[in-house]
Amino acid sequence: MKRWIYKLEYKFGGFCIRDLMLVIIGGQILVYLTYMLVPGMNLVSRLMLNLYGVAAGEVWRLLTFVFIPSTFHPLNFVLGIYFLYLVGHTLETTWGDFRFNLYYVVGMIGAIAAAFLSGGFGTSLYLNQSLFLAFAVLYPDMQVLLFFIIPIKIKYLALASGVLYVFQLVFGTMSTRFSIIFAFFNFLLFFGGDFMVFVRREMMYARNRRNWRNGGGRW
Repeated sequence: MKRWIYKLEYKFGGFCIRDLMLVIIGGQILVYLTYMLVPGMNLVSRLMLNLYGVAAGEVWRLLTFVFIPSTFHPLNFVLGIYFLYLVGHTLETTWGDFRFNLYYVVGMIGAIAAAFLSGGFGTSLYLNQSLFLAFAVLYPDMQVLLFFIIPIKIKYLALASGVLYVFQLVFGTMSTRFSIIFAFFNFLLFFGGDFMVFVRREMMYARNRRNWRNGGGRW
């Protein structure tokens, strides 16, 4: 954890929302239920990050876009909410309320900046995925069941996600590139070099395992 974060916490530690992850998840559940039960209300379009709407006075959009679920498919929504709770609540418990608030707010600012540079529209998709990368750096060896069947360590999912993000940066639209770069600004601020150490360590482990196999069990 960077030293400047400790300094901010010392000065402003009392200015934060307790259980922020539960607030966000509760908001997403409410938006989902409203979308499914009262579709004519067009709640999602009223809450989404639309800077043209903000310029017209709808300033709440700068906050409410984080309450829009990444998917409205029932099964995917339930799985997404569960995973968001697992990752977000664990980070909140590990860091404390202030640091988690800081991480999430910096990610929101990044998402807004990306919207400004890419046509006026934004999403919290990559912001929530930045939570997963932070979780993977802190708990790389935790196992989850992929498709409820295959046990896999978090670090391998994170590395696969990293490859996907690089692919999207190279071949994606300019809007996607801005969204990824700015939404992960919080991750870079908090972890930066730590993530590169994590990647190099995993590459070294993979090389050592390969040498072990090729050497017939001898180093």
